[in-house]
Amino acid sequence: RVQVVESGGGLVQAGGSLRLTCTGSLTTTDRFDYYAMAWFRQTPGKEREGVACIKWDGSELYYTDSAKGRFTISRDDAKNTLFLQLNSLEPEDTAMYYCAAGRKFREYTIEESDFISWGQGTQVTVSS
Repeated sequence: RVQVVESGGGLVQAGGSLRLTCTGSLTTTDRFDYYAMAWFRQTPGKEREGVACIKWDGSELYYTDSAKGRFTISRDDAKNTLFLQLNSLEPEDTAMYYCAAGRKFREYTIEESDFISWGQGTQVTVSS
């Protein structure tokens, strides 16, 4: 299965932007475009929540309400890479952001149980 590593987090002021990157490592028989990819986030004391998801062929996207209009998920399968562009960041967006790979895409939600490979996370901190 694919292994993923996140990068790009950091400290930013409210209203600022960040671009998160998730890079996949695969075996020779596996392909990045076999996987639906998603971003999740988690703050201490809270459950991990889905943020955005993209289908294996990039044809469909899903965003949770908190991400709509501000975040953009995209993928570059030639480089085994997933992105999350974060714009108009708010202090409430402060969290550890995780990349995940799975075999299922849901049109109306993101289910953590659908994803089989997870990164270690990258911290995003938004100051007010």
